[in-house]
Amino acid sequence: MKDPLFLARKSLPAEPEDVEIGQDLLDTLEANRAGCVGMAANMIGKLKRIIVFDNEGKAMLMFNPEIIKCSGVYEAEEDCLSLSGTRKTKRYKSIKVKYQNEAFQTRLKTFEGWTAQIIQHEIDHCNGILI
Repeated sequence: MKDPLFLARKSLPAEPEDVEIGQDLLDTLEANRAGCVGMAANMIGKLKRIIVFDNEGKAMLMFNPEIIKCSGVYEAEEDCLSLSGTRKTKRYKSIKVKYQNEAFQTRLKTFEGWTAQIIQHEIDHCNGILI
């Protein structure tokens, strides 16, 4: 999906019946691994709060991710599979994320560095923020 008007829309909460979208995202990330480290459901045309990302070599899936704590602000330059070019944006070195796993159990996890940056980019997609 490359339509900026669609990508700028906020995603709806994911529900258990959206598990198939999560699997589709995992498959799409794997198919694009050479040039992609994360994806949000709106990138495959689904307005649901679902993301996948490379977590130190292993793909991780999150339903309804929400950053609840962050620290260490810095400026990053990012590109996006859905948009051309690169853009500068504000990111945090460390983030604590509340999310649901594939069984829709609530989890909390802290991420740092590159992985934290990828997650922030994908959550921005869920919030309709284009980078």
